Amino acid sequence: MTNKMIAQGVSLVLGASLLIACERAEETKAEAPAETTTVAEAPQAAPVTNNFEDVYNGFDTDFYKANVKVLASDDFTGREPATEGGKKTTDFITDAFKQAGLKPGNGDSYLQTVPLISIEADANMELTLGNTKLKYFDEFVAGTSKSVESVELKDSELVFVGYGVVAPEYGWNDYEGVDMKGKTAVILVNDPGFMTEDPELFQGRTMTYYGRWTYKYEEAGRQGAAGAIIVHDTAPASYGWGVVSNSWSGAQYQLADAGDEPKPDVEAWITLEQAKTMFERSGLDFEKEQAKALTREFAPVELNQTASVAFTNTIKRSESSNVVATLEGTEMPEEHVIYMGHWDHLGLKSHFEGDQIFNGAVDNATGISGIISIANAFNQLNIKPKRSVTFMALTAEEQGLLGSKYYAANPTVATKNIVGAFNIDSMNVSGRVKDLTVVGFGKSELEQYVTKAALRQDRTTKVEADPSRGGYYRSDHFSLAKKGVPAIFAGGGSEFLEEDKAQAEKWNQLRGKCYHQLCDEYQEDWAWDAALQDVKILFEAGYLLSIDDKYPNWYKGTEFKAIRDKDRE
Repeated sequence: MTNKMIAQGVSLVLGASLLIACERAEETKAEAPAETTTVAEAPQAAPVTNNFEDVYNGFDTDFYKANVKVLASDDFTGREPATEGGKKTTDFITDAFKQAGLKPGNGDSYLQTVPLISIEADANMELTLGNTKLKYFDEFVAGTSKSVESVELKDSELVFVGYGVVAPEYGWNDYEGVDMKGKTAVILVNDPGFMTEDPELFQGRTMTYYGRWTYKYEEAGRQGAAGAIIVHDTAPASYGWGVVSNSWSGAQYQLADAGDEPKPDVEAWITLEQAKTMFERSGLDFEKEQAKALTREFAPVELNQTASVAFTNTIKRSESSNVVATLEGTEMPEEHVIYMGHWDHLGLKSHFEGDQIFNGAVDNATGISGIISIANAFNQLNIKPKRSVTFMALTAEEQGLLGSKYYAANPTVATKNIVGAFNIDSMNVSGRVKDLTVVGFGKSELEQYVTKAALRQDRTTKVEADPSRGGYYRSDHFSLAKKGVPAIFAGGGSEFLEEDKAQAEKWNQLRGKCYHQLCDEYQEDWAWDAALQDVKILFEAGYLLSIDDKYPNWYKGTEFKAIRDKDRE
């Protein structure tokens, strides 16, 4: 997750298994045999007349595991876009798609070039709030989205703007009555519905797009702010400070043709402890001011302090690639079912001592391996789908869904002809479950295909356990959803099979510790059968859609339905 922090919400136990990986990471590295970057040889189904069930039952665990292991190996150096490791990754995926019998999905090419700008702020910086200097990485992180060699905030007036939301449909304006030109906005994470749990306020504990950090920086820019500081708080953010500091340090990418959207000069995060101290210096109680921000009557608060920070940037223009491949439909080739997932992770952090590689085994080597397995399964079908099936491995998700944003703006298939999209991000490797989590459950008719496929495993589909995490807005499917394409993000669950429960409960106590951390590394004894169960469901759901003649739509009242209806006119 993009700085996406997303995919942890898919499974209640995902991060717990990663913590165990953390505890054994160095031992595993020491004992591991020499790494390979060769695509595993795909198993082949016996030819029969109609072999869907043979293919479904024939998903090969060793094939899936082998591809996860390669993608998460040190040889790929954390799969950062626009690096040698990133190039190795796209080469590997391209070869895998070729072996699965897929044709190029972008004209005569398997690659869609994504122009990027990387901006790396010099870590030798200090942020001064009032008369207090904060420590980089430990107490704050800062950078800019502007392609400039140096940035400076000098004595910029600090203004607390609550959740930083302007939402006319909710009668909400946190910036009302304040001129932010040259000032720095101090902003709470998430949106007002989370703290109140009032379903009539925004969407209650279900995060809206207004709760995303991307929106908050964008709105601060539209308001003319020179700086924007988000106050980190673990519960409403749904991730710890370590996720913020790891994700926001080092090179930060953006699309080279991102347009002229106003941006603040400085985009920063500070710890909750430092925010409370800052409010105390202003003679204010942080919790009381936070409570005031939960009402429509909230008014911006001048903190009577200033912010100062200066840093230089290393700017590089580069290119990365989305990998796009297609199995052409036999009857309606112009209509496409999409499988998508991001191949990138956080790369290598040279300022770390010891291990520096963020291997991203679960996030998202497991998802890309799942897509490769599904592509191979479609190729094994003797009766091919009526609709085309397109497989996409996307770049720069961790930097703000950039690869999928670029694809949505430059689609290889007209969005009106994309029947539906299945996103695969961070598979459940913790234990087998009775249910199946559908992030954003209740948004589109596409979930009906997933529900039907889940019945083969006697599993039921459910909404994610904690909608406050805003999972639907934090992974690549959201880029297509904003264009009106019904898109779904499903996997994992919470109701463990009895025989898996004891081990899974132990892992669940340590949940989330390895998300965007060094310890997200391949482990031989993960619950691979649990991951493949989800892969099979997504394979069947896409297969059912590929042989159908219906176009699933968004449910009435969903924010994307009007866009889809207009696109399909």
